Amino acid sequence: MQQGPIGIFDSGYGGLTVMKEIVQQLPQYDYIYLGDNARAPYGTRSFETVYRYTLECVEWFFKQGCPLVILACNTASAKALRTIQQNDLQQLNPDNRVLGVIRPTAEVIGQYSKTKNVGVLATAGTVQSESYEIEITKFYPDAKVFQQACPMWVPLIENNEHTNAGADYFVKEYVDELMQQSADIDTVLLGCTHYPLLSEKIKQQLPENVQLLSQGKIVAESLADYLQRHPEMEERLTKGGTKQFFTTDSVTDFDRHARLFYGSDVLAKHVELVG
Repeated sequence: MQQGPIGIFDSGYGGLTVMKEIVQQLPQYDYIYLGDNARAPYGTRSFETVYRYTLECVEWFFKQGCPLVILACNTASAKALRTIQQNDLQQLNPDNRVLGVIRPTAEVIGQYSKTKNVGVLATAGTVQSESYEIEITKFYPDAKVFQQACPMWVPLIENNEHTNAGADYFVKEYVDELMQQSADIDTVLLGCTHYPLLSEKIKQQLPENVQLLSQGKIVAESLADYLQRHPEMEERLTKGGTKQFFTTDSVTDFDRHARLFYGSDVLAKHVELVG
């Protein structure tokens, strides 16, 4: 069995917030991160396009020797993961695995909510897929899931406007629209890996009794648990503590933005994907 690093994928930079938590929890492994920045954002694209782009990136990871790939992108997890798991893995490499960020979050969210009224702030693509509603109610049939698309948040963050006063208007608008759906919402999930950068502004707009959850820590804990339960996969992961970063767009732009999301400097390499 070929050994290799853990692959972490996102359409852009947001997955770095997840990678940061994973590396913190599991520093011993080698990691490769790929941001498909040249084709971002995925949030507004069709199911077919997101699936095609995500599959190309998964194939690229497998060619780099990654036995395990984490789709640290909610849109890719919502629109592409299931099809890749069910239709493509067998053909590409039946011994490899592709995991997403929605299921691990859905598995535990009911433990945080007393009212079982859960709010999800996400991209339009993730909201339209209804993946959170489907997954959460699988584990917690009595849960009610309220979703709100936040189309302005990713552009604000990627243009480094999210700390400015102008961002407050769009944060308040979407949070208010979510909370108007139910007065019983007591837990709100950030269903996009970019959104932790807006956490403080979001908390200011939420009622005091409502808690805000980010996915990074939950996904990291879920991955640690997965590797404990699947020693056959754990043995295939190389353990040199290395981290490599790749982008399909400008490395200069990537390195500049990545510091915001990852919390430390990175040096990315450029990769061309066919398609």
